[in-house]
Amino acid sequence: MTMDSQGLRERLSRNPYQSYVYAYPHKTAYRLLPKPVALDALWAAEARDALFLYVHIPFCEMRCGFCNLFTRARPHEELVAAYLSTLERQAAHVRAAVGPARFARCAIGGGTPTFLDPVSLHRIFDVIENVTGGQRIPTSVETSPETATRDRLQVLRDRGVDRISIGVQSFLDDEAKGLLRPQKVSVVDAALERILEAGFETLNIDLMYGTPGQTRSTFEASLRAALRYRPEEIYLYPLYIRARTGLDRRTGATALDTADLRLPLYRHGCDLLGLAGYDRVSMRMFRARHAPGSTVPVYCCQTDGMIGIGCGARSYATTLHYSDEYAVGARGVQEILDAYVAREGASFDVAAYGFALDQEERRRRFVILSLLADGLDGRAYAARFGGDFERDLPYLSELAESGLAARDGDWLRLTGAGVELSDAVGPWLASPKVRSKMSLYVLR
Repeated sequence: MTMDSQGLRERLSRNPYQSYVYAYPHKTAYRLLPKPVALDALWAAEARDALFLYVHIPFCEMRCGFCNLFTRARPHEELVAAYLSTLERQAAHVRAAVGPARFARCAIGGGTPTFLDPVSLHRIFDVIENVTGGQRIPTSVETSPETATRDRLQVLRDRGVDRISIGVQSFLDDEAKGLLRPQKVSVVDAALERILEAGFETLNIDLMYGTPGQTRSTFEASLRAALRYRPEEIYLYPLYIRARTGLDRRTGATALDTADLRLPLYRHGCDLLGLAGYDRVSMRMFRARHAPGSTVPVYCCQTDGMIGIGCGARSYATTLHYSDEYAVGARGVQEILDAYVAREGASFDVAAYGFALDQEERRRRFVILSLLADGLDGRAYAARFGGDFERDLPYLSELAESGLAARDGDWLRLTGAGVELSDAVGPWLASPKVRSKMSLYVLR
């Protein structure tokens, strides 16, 4: 297991903001499989006592300028209806293929799931109950200021949602407009008041730094505005201008200047949140000390599987990650959605598109997801792979030599400097095979 010729120092010297690694391998490394894989055989070999269920709703009331998610803005009612019917059909086949299973957590994402009306939202929760066998599991839902209406929030509370995440990005109208997100702070504040009234156990607010025209003082203003609502979590996202997004079309660039203000803004945000009683969990996630302790079943993304339902959702088994195809542009997304709603039920019994993980890729995934979270546990690594990570992965020593990681007993953890450079460390750990596939992906 060796790294390519591009060292960590070289990567950091170019730009600390390379890519957000929230999963590995990245979806642009997926391809058509040599032959379809039967899901019943695949999942029969898996531990299924702590699965994650993800349901994807690829619809929004608007498309933000930075967004490269698989989603369709302002879809026709006919498409939404066809999508929900197909989702129900897929869920029935997947549930039969997976067999007996217990689920630790569930997330409904998108897109914006609360784009759906209350009746349609109830259908989504019916799908979830059919997949889980009626288990009541901790569930998180994404929402937006425009769609966090009282009737929709009531559905979420009635159906057991305990965490709601709202994408605000900025509490300043001009900054939101610069992100091609024409929202008003009055609408944001009203939505947050309704969310607090609904009484979710966990509220998360997403904010963005490095946006057009943003300064230290305006970023601080957004942070202080968010803190007024005492959210249990705050996520800080650096702006990326990605291919085929609205900001890319406007600026003609897919990368920001390496001398931009993102890193100093981020550090200022970390300091302010720390003083306000928030602990940094990862580069992006900050959790309040007043947040309730977790009493729910444990899900470990490095070892436990994920079942994805919906067009755009991915599923993770030990040896195979699979999904539908991925696109960002409106035409590409629509073509993939059209193919999804036309699928026959039997087509959901197999995986036809994805990435097969050999032993090397499984080790890389374990290392990357561990380091970018709470650290790499040597004992857990040995139990899973039968070896010592220092011997198997000698290049990890470069992290320590660069001051980005340090040993803590059996653990290897990123230092503060390493955490803030996670978007360079993560891509550096990707295999040459994954990097090559990603570079050759033709994004629609």
